[in-house]
Amino acid sequence: MTARWVVHLPVAAPDLPAAQRLARVLARWAMLLPQSDPGETTVSAEDEQGVHHRVFCDLLLPGGRRCLLRADHDGPCARRLVGR
Repeated sequence: MTARWVVHLPVAAPDLPAAQRLARVLARWAMLLPQSDPGETTVSAEDEQGVHHRVFCDLLLPGGRRCLLRADHDGPCARRLVGR
């Protein structure tokens, strides 16, 4: 089994929701890389790196795939963004 690693990429954002939005954009882009696991993406403040805030819902869906909507979203889970 291949070992799993976490890549820490500091970014500047005005607040937690903005940091989570940026993390979702970066994680969705990283889905192009087979080594990435975007459903496990979290955000933490630089001075509170032990406190992780989920970015995606990540609920297991039928067929073994995971929900890729934001954490705590309203409505049913989905594999992609639905109408805004």
